Amino acid sequence: MMKSEVPRKILAEALGTALLLAGVVGSGIMGAALADGNNAIALLGNTLATGALLVVLILIFGPVSGAHFNPAVTLVFLLRREIGVGLAIGYLVAQVLGGLAGVLAAHGMFDLPLYEAGIKIRTGPSQWFAEGVATFGLILTILGCLKARDSAIPYAVGLYIAAAYWFTASTSFANPAVTLARSFTATFAGIRLIDAPGFVVAQIIGALLGLAIAHGLGWRSAPAGDHALAPQSVSGIAE
Repeated sequence: MMKSEVPRKILAEALGTALLLAGVVGSGIMGAALADGNNAIALLGNTLATGALLVVLILIFGPVSGAHFNPAVTLVFLLRREIGVGLAIGYLVAQVLGGLAGVLAAHGMFDLPLYEAGIKIRTGPSQWFAEGVATFGLILTILGCLKARDSAIPYAVGLYIAAAYWFTASTSFANPAVTLARSFTATFAGIRLIDAPGFVVAQIIGALLGLAIAHGLGWRSAPAGDHALAPQSVSGIAE
């Protein structure tokens, strides 16, 4: 990989993660406002917007950076030796800062204070287990499609996250950067900052288990080279 490509890749990760969070938080705000207290309808709106947006973001940024938008995904490809340590660190910083920028953008669009501390309680063994399951499934989705048909990754990830909003108790954050960013909003999509570390630990454990199972199934790394995922890779989140 040429050094001149690194800033472009990092910019793609920052922009993609920012747009992802703007979509997650913004659709949560809009859904809650229009649902008139019906959380199921609010979550449905949040789900549809997030799943659709993921497909679009992976399609447009995948050819540039691999469209991780997720430190857990970047960690997996680092361990598979498909991305270098330096670039992985750059991605991590871009994802975290991009996520925070996306929350600020959502607040600005809906005329809310740019900074709000998350107030929604999301903690306990069942929530942590749900986050582990959500991230485990996300990694299997990515690596399974990468092995069988990498062109399907954008659609598979969007569909998986949309489904995981509903079948997990935590509504499938499945992404440390998203979790941190959502701790800075008191809206429908928020989480208390004090609850975020439990989610992040569970997400990392789920990602590592997903990687181990994928390797057990024979979905091993692509031949050595510049980011073997380059055309498409992935993300993860939810209400």
